Amino acid sequence: MQTCADSAFCTRLRNAPGPGFAIDPTSVSVSGAHVVAHLASPAAPGATLILRLISMGGIVRLHINELDGTRFEVPGILVPSASASQQEWTIVSQSSSALQLRTSSGATASLNFSPVALSVTASDGTHVLTWNADGHFAFEHTRTKQENDPAGWWEETFNGHVDSKPRGPNAIGFDVLLHDTQHVFGLPERATQFSLAPTIDDNGTVSEPYRLYNLDVFEHLSNSPFGLYGSIPYLIGHRSGQTTGVFWLNAAEMYVDVVKSVAGTSTRWIAESGVLDLFFLLGPSPPEVARQYHVLTGGTAMPQLFSLGHHQCRWNYKDEADIAAVDAGFEEHALPYDVLWLDIEHTDGKRYFTWDKAYFPNPIAMQSDLASRGRKMVTIVDPHIKSDPNYRVFKEAEEKQLFVKTKDGADFKGHCWPGESAYLDMLNPTVRDWWADQFSTSVYEGSTTDLYIWNDMNEPSVFNGPEITMPKDARHVQGVEHRDLHNANGLFYHMATASGLRRRGYKEVDTVSGDRPFVLSRAFFSGTQRVGPIWTGDNAAEWAHLEVSIPMLLSLNVAGLPFSGADVGGFFGNPEPELLVRWYQVAAFYPFFRAHAHIETKRREPWLFGEETTGRIRSALQQRYRILPQLYTLFLHANATGAPIMRPLWWEFPGDALIYAVHNAFMLGDSQLVVPVLRQGANDTVVVLPGDGLWYDGTMGLQLDAAAPGRKLFRVATSLDAPVQTYLRGGSTLVLRERPRRSTRAMAKDPLTLVVALDRSGGARGDLYMDDGRSYAYQAGEFVYAQITMKGGVLEWGPGDHAQMGLPPPAPGYDPEVYVDRVVVLGLEGGPQDWSAVAVAGAVGPRVALDAAPGPVQVASEGPSLALVVRRPHLPVRGTWSIEFRSERASS
Repeated sequence: MQTCADSAFCTRLRNAPGPGFAIDPTSVSVSGAHVVAHLASPAAPGATLILRLISMGGIVRLHINELDGTRFEVPGILVPSASASQQEWTIVSQSSSALQLRTSSGATASLNFSPVALSVTASDGTHVLTWNADGHFAFEHTRTKQENDPAGWWEETFNGHVDSKPRGPNAIGFDVLLHDTQHVFGLPERATQFSLAPTIDDNGTVSEPYRLYNLDVFEHLSNSPFGLYGSIPYLIGHRSGQTTGVFWLNAAEMYVDVVKSVAGTSTRWIAESGVLDLFFLLGPSPPEVARQYHVLTGGTAMPQLFSLGHHQCRWNYKDEADIAAVDAGFEEHALPYDVLWLDIEHTDGKRYFTWDKAYFPNPIAMQSDLASRGRKMVTIVDPHIKSDPNYRVFKEAEEKQLFVKTKDGADFKGHCWPGESAYLDMLNPTVRDWWADQFSTSVYEGSTTDLYIWNDMNEPSVFNGPEITMPKDARHVQGVEHRDLHNANGLFYHMATASGLRRRGYKEVDTVSGDRPFVLSRAFFSGTQRVGPIWTGDNAAEWAHLEVSIPMLLSLNVAGLPFSGADVGGFFGNPEPELLVRWYQVAAFYPFFRAHAHIETKRREPWLFGEETTGRIRSALQQRYRILPQLYTLFLHANATGAPIMRPLWWEFPGDALIYAVHNAFMLGDSQLVVPVLRQGANDTVVVLPGDGLWYDGTMGLQLDAAAPGRKLFRVATSLDAPVQTYLRGGSTLVLRERPRRSTRAMAKDPLTLVVALDRSGGARGDLYMDDGRSYAYQAGEFVYAQITMKGGVLEWGPGDHAQMGLPPPAPGYDPEVYVDRVVVLGLEGGPQDWSAVAVAGAVGPRVALDAAPGPVQVASEGPSLALVVRRPHLPVRGTWSIEFRSERASS
């Protein structure tokens, strides 16, 4: 892969000081939410830039472009409503050398004129960040080619590939200092530690900067700063009392240095082209930063419930008999799963939207058979289109001139799985619309509405291209160079494919009832969360890859892309049973849960390793299905507020400095601490309890006090037969489904278990979201959103604030006909003995004594009776009710 030293623009700008751009004081104007000014530099004659500083409440936007405004800006990334967040600046002071403004949130923005710099101070007076603190701002302006221009300005070569540069040097660089901040996160995707290590140390020693350039990386390393399949140019800094986001809306190749000092962390950014469109997210809390990014790029799409189940995939299930045998194997061994996948070999010669009739002669019957047991199928549809005049998709696209062009105007051709292939110009809305039409069941022969899609190789992958991707000087619609949009290319494919599945439903059923799309993508960019899930690519069956999956997914989650997962068992290689079991145990808590393997690996369906291993994997799968009510509710929060699903410990405990760098454990939502085993042969694992509150062992119910001596950090014994160690946070609730089922459809009407974990004051709160798990009917009010609280010995269940979650008023007639049939309360004063429970229907309804007695946390568990368990209360999820708990000891 290319390094900074191989790149002309990175070499030019990485260590060179900026040319000293300054604001012309006479050009400055302030109007409403906008500041406009002109920039120039004696070191860059002929360059006049226009700066816009925009107040967006808790967000400050800095936009710099050339005065003629002809540079490419990535369309469709910001949501249309983002502009509605603009709020008027308040001028604090203005002089010939500086302008000081205040945002509606109370933060102060100070714009220095010469050299240009921007400092932001929080409402309490603490310094948050400074842009151009180190003077690295550079903006290579459009110019005319001269005979003696330096090498690399107008052309450069890498590994024999020549990149012409018709616009010449167009790079942009700048620095952002995050004051008093030593931990920065984000900038996915890469397989490395969660808290980003410095790339330039105190002694000036330089390592490779973090690169953002989407590539098809074959067998990626388990610890490397190099970028992988997707890019989100978004970085989060965190210290006690302040979380800050820095988002650069730019889809060109990018490098970022991280430099730490006593002043804080300086991040130095360089991109090859585009504009400077920079958003400072001022927080100050982690949830507020997530909301601010959500305001800009939107929330996570609400998934279908089946997509949160277990997915079974390999390259490749060879024929219909193989599919039937795998499905039967899961049934025979009582292993839950929801989706079977077909990789590239199911097609006729890698011609997507086709079937190899020798092996898949009856695809509709195959899909219908799976659907009869509540299962779905996914087929792969890659972006490379086989160059074959007899292939309908290629012929039609060629006739309609839908392909990306070379710099000379011919259709670009490159090699991929089918051989010579052409690539659709997904920047063009007309092309995206045509692509979406291909997913109609009347066009995609052999498809049904139970078939969903996998977009792989959409970086795009070009086997004979530079770095196995498309040449930067290829041309898109209106002459846009590929270099300008490369990192967003996969997102445009993803969007068009999801639109096709949405449109498929829209044409066949009414708008409200249409099924939500499910499209997995490998490439991604900011905004991908609005479309569908991604996975971390071609990992390996190694312990190091299991371990790094957690920081990789945490990085994606805090960067706004929570619906993500890693291939269970590793894509390459053959996992030994211990590694496979541990991976299933961890993956039960991934937002996206798929087992996948390379074509040359041994078959690894769970029943092929002996009954002991099968049983352990079964337990992990059952754990996944058990937590689906919690997981689905977390997706509502991700949709409505941008909240991550897998969360670093500091997200929930932002003042606990001891946990900032922890990346081998995580929170699932705000209630559950997950501590997986990641080492071969481990018989114990280290637990770090964040904060200073109460926690409860998720399996046994034992109460732990994080403030007690020896309870902040301790070791706990583990074995392969033990589930992943989880801890319930005091003051939270957890809703579960405990009946073992084979699929999400089979458990749709199953009763719920409500676990209440009390804090020191005897309180707890949580919520639950339910809808049909499939359609858009929730947008017409067909859902249940319940708020759950416990205070003063009274547990209350009732309607939550739907508007706060972006939901319409609930439809009066909607009832999912689901009931709470088990309530587990942890932390009752004096223990669970001598406590009784009375149910009250509605606000003042009849009082009914309930069957309440000490029992284990989990149903059918042999654990100690540390909880008060209310059995069979049969209380509806739709409605208002309460349970009053009373201690007989207290009353006597």
